Amino acid sequence: MGDFNQAVILESIRRAPEGISRVELASLTGLSPQTISNVVRRLLDDGIVREDRTVVSGPGKPRTVLELEGNRLVSIGIHLDPSVLTFVVMNLRGDVIRERRIDVPNLEVASETIELMGNTVKELIAEVRIPKKHIVGVGIAVPGPVNIEEGMILNPPLLDGWADVDIVAPLRKMLRLQVIVEKDTIASAIGELWQAKEEKSEDFIFVYCGHGFGAGIVLDSDVHRGSSNNAGEIGHYSTGKKSLLCEECGADDCLAAGTSYEFIAKQAKERGLDLPYSDDMGPEQRSEGINHLISLGQEGNEIAAALLQESMSKVGEVAGQLANSLDIGQIVFGGPQWEQVKEICEESITAAITRRFALRTVHEIETRTSELGSQVGAIGGACAVMDASLSPKATALLLR
Repeated sequence: MGDFNQAVILESIRRAPEGISRVELASLTGLSPQTISNVVRRLLDDGIVREDRTVVSGPGKPRTVLELEGNRLVSIGIHLDPSVLTFVVMNLRGDVIRERRIDVPNLEVASETIELMGNTVKELIAEVRIPKKHIVGVGIAVPGPVNIEEGMILNPPLLDGWADVDIVAPLRKMLRLQVIVEKDTIASAIGELWQAKEEKSEDFIFVYCGHGFGAGIVLDSDVHRGSSNNAGEIGHYSTGKKSLLCEECGADDCLAAGTSYEFIAKQAKERGLDLPYSDDMGPEQRSEGINHLISLGQEGNEIAAALLQESMSKVGEVAGQLANSLDIGQIVFGGPQWEQVKEICEESITAAITRRFALRTVHEIETRTSELGSQVGAIGGACAVMDASLSPKATALLLR
């Protein structure tokens, strides 16, 4: 119970960017003044919270405002996407204090990539010069499906050579830190919630746009994980448009097939735009091809722009269907690819969502871009390990 109360109070201080007094904490949390006093004293002694200033509001004793000591605790986030490796060091306030990005990494040998992750984290720790005891842990956001209890990446469709890979144990051994793994869409949704500096929608879908696409589902301000922590698989939803026969689901109109590099390269060739393609291309080569297409679109190539718009409108079709099923009023887009294509595709994807959204006579549907940018996966990983360690969980109150 004491740990739960401390988590509640710490979370309340964290969510008060202008600071909060002990009296306000008691009113907000419903905890007794004595409990507030005891917990705050412990947080002050640990250097996690500081007394910032006093304020006078009406008669009575001036109130002392409490604020987080931001860099006292930090976490590290890693995002593994087939097109990019992203790293961040994030403090308790949610500020990114260091970052690193490796574009189009060679991911074909999982053990070498994991070693690269560990060495990069060590470099970042050396740069920030924060003692290890103040590092909450490392959160890795990866393509699904995952087994988070075992720390395993199971069989991601766009990462060759990553079936049944234990990613957590080797990094724990290398870093001597807590390490957790989360599906990238779920980590991104956690990051979007955890980083909220103001009141936002309690229900939303986070559409992750990277080398592949997925959804993070937030209901009543809580991330929906599903029975195996793999909720949000939208790759085999029908887009209503024929493309290629999908080897996984057997359909010829699913999102995965319709947005695959193979299909896009085929369409480009038919329209007179040459994109490199071969049957034995790996993730690195496919990422280079997509990046080339995006560059052409950004430079004004009309064929490239049209291909990107058509591809992303299929994502909108699926997002609209998901919003119908869940009666959601807000869709948030983010991820490394979204940051590159949003100016080209925002209008077409919004039109597709609006067209598919059947509840438009009941309420509007809002679309927006995540404020976390292309780092959303890595920030989500860092937030996930903070959230797992510091946020109040009702399960902490269960008797064991």
